[in-house]
Amino acid sequence: MQLGLGTAALGRPQYINVRQEEPKEQDLESFKKQGFTVLENAYNLGIRYFDTAPGYGLAEQLLLEWLQTKNDPGIQIATKWGYTYVANFDVNAVIHEIKEHSIEKLQEQWEVSKAFLPHLKVYQIHSTTLETGVLANEAVLNQLALLKKEHNLEIGITTTGFNQVAVIKKALDVTVGGHQLFDAFQVTYNMLDQSLRDILSDLIQQNKKIIIKEALANGRIFRNNAYKKYRDLYNELERLSHKYDVGADAIALQFSAQTVAKSIILSGASNTTQLQENLRLNTFRLSEEEIQELAAFKIDPITYWEERKQLKWN
Repeated sequence: MQLGLGTAALGRPQYINVRQEEPKEQDLESFKKQGFTVLENAYNLGIRYFDTAPGYGLAEQLLLEWLQTKNDPGIQIATKWGYTYVANFDVNAVIHEIKEHSIEKLQEQWEVSKAFLPHLKVYQIHSTTLETGVLANEAVLNQLALLKKEHNLEIGITTTGFNQVAVIKKALDVTVGGHQLFDAFQVTYNMLDQSLRDILSDLIQQNKKIIIKEALANGRIFRNNAYKKYRDLYNELERLSHKYDVGADAIALQFSAQTVAKSIILSGASNTTQLQENLRLNTFRLSEEEIQELAAFKIDPITYWEERKQLKWN
């Protein structure tokens, strides 16, 4: 298991979460400085895998500027294409991002993302779905295959939604020139949505890179009176937190790490304190019985994603 840092919370002032707070005006220079500090502290804490995207506001530019201060070939960057950030840091924005899986958007966003080379290792289609038809778009697939060959990249997808297993299966069947195109799969996985397990053995057997996102279920693993149906889960997480002297976040991250072996788990920390708490997953190991107890709290993927749709940008 390797803990990586996702930069969505560092690149834009709002993200989908359970927290309900009044919108606050953002000083962009201070926001950028804070993000730079988190990147530096993450590096000092041993993080070497950083995940970003054009859809994450200023995250790509922030990461590029920070990368210029480093001379470490061990730093690995993963970025994506397919979403454009349009909220312009307006806390009252109704629309935050627009998806477009066209060859034109791929070419446009690659022109920026390629600046990460040679640290760029993973290039992904952002939030791949069957509806956009991107997995059957020959122009896009051929271009990705070309980038893979020219720059020795791992080409991947990220998945969102109740049918992410179907999307992964479709992606595994995509070939260009007789070779599988996709090497990396960034998938939502946590104690509530465990649908990844339905395809996990295939991914492992085919030696695919697995990256876990939203391991904290957008904050739903933390006790919240709005989710009374998760009371037993909250009780169990708090029992384990007390036993291992860590936060519920570390328990959730460790659950993902132990049930999806050799994966990269992304932290979505927005500050150094959160990141330090996340890294405490390395101080303990859950028993098999505890893993089974936590796994029993899974819910139907459709229910999970319907519930997620109700979460606000804040």
